[in-house]
Amino acid sequence: MISILEVPKKYLNTMAAGISLKELALELKLAPSTVSRALNDSYEISEETKKKVIRMAEKLNYHPNQFARSLRENKSKTIAVIIPERINNFFAQVMDGIEEIAQEQGYHLLVYNTHEDVDREKKIVNLLLNGRADAVVMSVSSQTSDISHLQKLYERGLPLLFFDRICAEIPTTKFITNDYESAYDGTKHLIQQGCKKIAFLMISKELSITKERYRGYLDAINEAGLTAEPTMSLNCCMSEEENIKLISDMLWSDNRPDGIMASVEKLALATYQAVKRTKIRIPEDLKIISFSNTAIAGLLNPSLTTITQPALTIGQECAKLLIGKLTKPKHYDLINQVITIPSKITIRSSTVAE
Repeated sequence: MISILEVPKKYLNTMAAGISLKELALELKLAPSTVSRALNDSYEISEETKKKVIRMAEKLNYHPNQFARSLRENKSKTIAVIIPERINNFFAQVMDGIEEIAQEQGYHLLVYNTHEDVDREKKIVNLLLNGRADAVVMSVSSQTSDISHLQKLYERGLPLLFFDRICAEIPTTKFITNDYESAYDGTKHLIQQGCKKIAFLMISKELSITKERYRGYLDAINEAGLTAEPTMSLNCCMSEEENIKLISDMLWSDNRPDGIMASVEKLALATYQAVKRTKIRIPEDLKIISFSNTAIAGLLNPSLTTITQPALTIGQECAKLLIGKLTKPKHYDLINQVITIPSKITIRSSTVAE
């Protein structure tokens, strides 16, 4: 530990804020360029000098000016993350994964929330075209069909990755989970538990994840010799109250389902709320499975059977690839590929009676 008595008196008043590189160099009687190279572990500087510089930097509370460095290197040391909503646990966990790796490498995140609004998404992309970030990782909004703004971002040469809700037309790396297989297995589980009329709840038919999950659901239904009735495919919205009403109407109908596959967790939670307005029992009368990363799935009454996506891992892998591209551009390419990281099904009381 450095004693306060070791610190030169002229620097005592600036200890909280730290000192500049020039002041550090003056105290060491070295050129600022030599001090800078020593702090950056340059091979041009001897180990003895490096140790001397580091010790003095610690003593005088020196911290590098990242903003000034960014200006010199023409880099912001920032990764922009564009997500469709903050309240979804999946996106929160992906951000945790990206941040964990990014911070280790001296990068920080600039997080934008589109609120499922494509116009807001376009405005965010236009901001990023002006150089606010060194790279972009994003999941598109449920309204995104025209991708001209994303094409423009890609053509600008900014490193760009997609995760979960991907844009297949942009030739870059995308990280997804096995949506088709997970929905197929989840629907098959409901069938094995005796369900004959299984509803599929979705937010947007246009999303890549919805298409894959719906395809898995349909294949499981058809292979079991059941009928995929049009009324069993419920297209919901962003409003919680409206979703509760839509699901309630389905549950009150004469042709109500005995099983539900929710493609996103907010629709599973809306289903629980809708069930409270009826005399339907879970799982005796209605069995529910959902794609969900919520930590409270096991605390719901009854506990919710979930298909959990590897959100943290997806975030970490996105960050590793982007950091590699930013720091060693000749060794890392964001090639046109889809990387799949499998989800996990956890069976709980909403589909199996205890």
